[in-house]
Amino acid sequence: MNVIASSPEGLEKYLASEIIDLGGFNVKSYKRSVSFECDYGTFYRIHFFSRVAFRFYREVARFACYDRLSLYQAVRDSFDWLRWLPFEKTFNVHVTGRTSSLSHSHFTALEVKNSIIDLQQSVWNKRSNISLDNPDLIIHLHLNNDRGVLSLQSSFESLHKRGYRPAIGNAPLKENLASGLLKMTGWNGTKPLVDLMCGSGTFLIEAVNQTLKVPLKFQQFYLFENWLDFNKKIYLDEKKKAMNKVISFEKLSKIIGCEINKDVFDQAKVNIKLAGLENYIELQYCDFKKIHFKSLEGLVLCNPPYGKKLGDENQLINLYEDMGEFLKRNFSGWEFWLLSGNPKLTRYLKMKSSLKIPVSNGGIDCRWIKYLIR
Repeated sequence: MNVIASSPEGLEKYLASEIIDLGGFNVKSYKRSVSFECDYGTFYRIHFFSRVAFRFYREVARFACYDRLSLYQAVRDSFDWLRWLPFEKTFNVHVTGRTSSLSHSHFTALEVKNSIIDLQQSVWNKRSNISLDNPDLIIHLHLNNDRGVLSLQSSFESLHKRGYRPAIGNAPLKENLASGLLKMTGWNGTKPLVDLMCGSGTFLIEAVNQTLKVPLKFQQFYLFENWLDFNKKIYLDEKKKAMNKVISFEKLSKIIGCEINKDVFDQAKVNIKLAGLENYIELQYCDFKKIHFKSLEGLVLCNPPYGKKLGDENQLINLYEDMGEFLKRNFSGWEFWLLSGNPKLTRYLKMKSSLKIPVSNGGIDCRWIKYLIR
């Protein structure tokens, strides 16, 4: 199969590495996506173990399309719709990108839909219905430079939704973004990890599950199970291997999360319990300045308020000053990684960074900043 994976911006090369490790080949990275080839086993496996991808799309056709008519004809002629989409099955269409004359995604999606149902109508005098909530197929069209790429979306829900986080804070960090950021740190579970403001516990949960290669929660149903060439035997074999994977927590170092807001702290407790990790993650309900930890090295993380969604910028200056002083006084020799969406505030840490990596968090231009605490 030719497959495209959607990625958080800035994490493309980490998703590419993950796909290679899971068996993909001919892997290429682009902005917010990674393309690759794989066999059936690998395709099913990546749905169980990819911690960075949002979604996977199986490419079925590429064609030139510069106006409505060329799009209509190309969609109709480029794929065997009559075999893959019987009239009793439902579908819907998603469109991203644009061309000079196909600039409105809603009307472009209607053109794709019309091309398919007109074909069905001409052969069977019957047509598929559109379903937004429970489609059998989701057809995805991406437009760029008068070219179209037609794909089948493999799952209804985004894979970043792990199932352990019904309770979230006011400015939640997406699970796959947290996982990708952790990959950048190189943390492998052998050194202590402390999250100064753990929020709903996402960094902590992803740190454990990623390091121990815990499979994602299986979705109740994947859209690829409706595909004409779905191989149930290979799928069940891969699922069984994932379900039976032996997870050893014995070598994990100490993992601590701190949260000062009681409601958010309680949310984190619920999430960690739902993830089955309450015995491996220590939560402390306190200001981060109350943390005491005796270790010569380790990893400190923080995703503090930026003054964009939470808190006022001026009120946050003291928070950043206190954080910098606290770390230099108590965590000398450790690495500190900060997700910053406000460069004005990070200056108040009064610490010299050794690395700044651009990432996007919920549409906010951020930097994942590394400090070596002296």
